[in-house]
Amino acid sequence: MADELDGLRVAVLATDGVEQVELDRPWQALEEAGAQPELVSLEAGEITAYEHIDKGDTKKVDAVVSSSDPDDYGALVLPGGVINGDFVRADADAVAFVKAFFDAGKPVAAICHAGWVLAEAGVVRGRRMTSWPSLQTDLRNAGATWVDEEVVVDGNLVTSRNPDDLDAFTAAIVEQFAAADQDEDAGEG
Repeated sequence: MADELDGLRVAVLATDGVEQVELDRPWQALEEAGAQPELVSLEAGEITAYEHIDKGDTKKVDAVVSSSDPDDYGALVLPGGVINGDFVRADADAVAFVKAFFDAGKPVAAICHAGWVLAEAGVVRGRRMTSWPSLQTDLRNAGATWVDEEVVVDGNLVTSRNPDDLDAFTAAIVEQFAAADQDEDAGEG
């Protein structure tokens, strides 16, 4: 359905080194469902996506995380990529931005190495989730129950392992974001 997310503003938090397909495929799914994704990054200008270890496309940044307000968005997507995950988790403004979505009960979706950002934000304790397999010890140490499944939904959090899981991941984020948006709309009426 083309209007499931009917104008929902979705922050997609990424920087240089983001895994291109993990940025592009969720973005496309969100647009097809009627959402308005916006690329939020650590700096203004453009970021360079990667296809594993090879440089990919550049993407225009819509907003800088240090001056972005989580209240302006209905949901958050965290694409993966080793470089991306490590740089984003090291940025205090980015970590605070992510934590604010959890504090507000808004839906968040993370794939692959984005789990590092969630651990840094202190939002995984008691959660069932998945990620790229090399993060499982980090996530368990942060209090999560790590499982090896293509997509895991735990309350407002959707997680996935890798690009092979993108069909399941994108379907789950559209479904979860739509349900959360409907709940919010029902609460306003």
